[in-house]
Amino acid sequence: MKFGIDRLLADPVLRKPLEGRRVALVAHPASVTEDLTHSLDALIRAGFGVTSAFGPQHGLKGDKQDNMVETADETDPRYGIPVFSLYGEVRRPTDAMMANADVFLFDLQDLGCRIYTFVTTLLYLLEEAARHGKSVWVLDRPNPAGRPVEGTLLVPGQESFVGAAPMPMRHGLTLGEMGHWFVRHFGLDVDYRVIGVEGWQPDGPGHGWPPERVWINPSPNAANVNMARAYAGTVMLEGTTLSEGRGTTRPLEVLFGAPDIDAGAVLAEMEELAPQWLAGCALRECWFEPTFHKHAGKLCNALMIHAEGPFYAHDAFRPWRLQALAFKAIRRLQPDYDLWRDFPYEYELERLAIDVINGGPALRAWVDDPAAEPGDLDHMAGTDERHWREEIAPVLLYP
Repeated sequence: MKFGIDRLLADPVLRKPLEGRRVALVAHPASVTEDLTHSLDALIRAGFGVTSAFGPQHGLKGDKQDNMVETADETDPRYGIPVFSLYGEVRRPTDAMMANADVFLFDLQDLGCRIYTFVTTLLYLLEEAARHGKSVWVLDRPNPAGRPVEGTLLVPGQESFVGAAPMPMRHGLTLGEMGHWFVRHFGLDVDYRVIGVEGWQPDGPGHGWPPERVWINPSPNAANVNMARAYAGTVMLEGTTLSEGRGTTRPLEVLFGAPDIDAGAVLAEMEELAPQWLAGCALRECWFEPTFHKHAGKLCNALMIHAEGPFYAHDAFRPWRLQALAFKAIRRLQPDYDLWRDFPYEYELERLAIDVINGGPALRAWVDDPAAEPGDLDHMAGTDERHWREEIAPVLLYP
């Protein structure tokens, strides 16, 4: 199997259109070749005319821990080229940034989730490339969550940096495929191409992530494939007072953590409400004490998700529903629990973070409505999921 960067470096035919052109690279720590050389180093050593680099959220180095922790522009100390931040003073490339290159190589490992901001960064780059007459090439990488689609569609008017367009939480696409959908959906007149992954079967061995490839964190809290599979659910914890495990060694792999919740009781309530939504993984009661972030220094009771090994059933695991069910169980057990966190989230200052994350208020309304049943949410999401599968069928690149 060869990822996009490996194919570009190895194939003279693919490389030829870049001869004599100024090249920019959008990258992060997981932008590496099959021998773990960073893509920036590999491209420059191979003689590409790299004139600048761009870092998304968390930075080119991946050193920024949390949301809304910005990265400054800098000059690369080794190569002397500018490194522009797309998560600092701006999140959309400026005219001056776009003037530094003719072709923009986009080489980011994604998690297959709408809220993971690299998706929005790709859209912004495509829009600016269309405006400036530039080319964008995605050096494609696998979607570690595979093809499953899950969640309600973002409601028009609810767009944000964590919600680029009307897509579900778990979109089932690679970034190369997503770029094709953006071009179609927004009618972008841009020179766009994808250097695809050779030999990738989305639902083959590894169920999205090829077992023979090393996992490298694309962001500080994306530590393994288990996290990548669970993330479309656990990311919703960012909009709550519950801990998502930041400040521990396994962030975003828990359904919740809190010092004032009985995890065992919540699990029993979940099993009573919608046992079918617990399929495809194992849930294990555990304890942790975060060293920073929510509930720092306090002992938290939690449920750990194991969507891995013999416990993982690819077609049955539905993390968005699983997380929603945990919220519903907590609300039923403790109706007055202060669940929704009201704070500035990804530069959205008016809407509740949970609504920004979900692309609308529907999930929160379902959790808070005592009369709402699992079937209500299932019907709402199922309709959107069927629509999305039909919508993306023309852009799928992999069998």
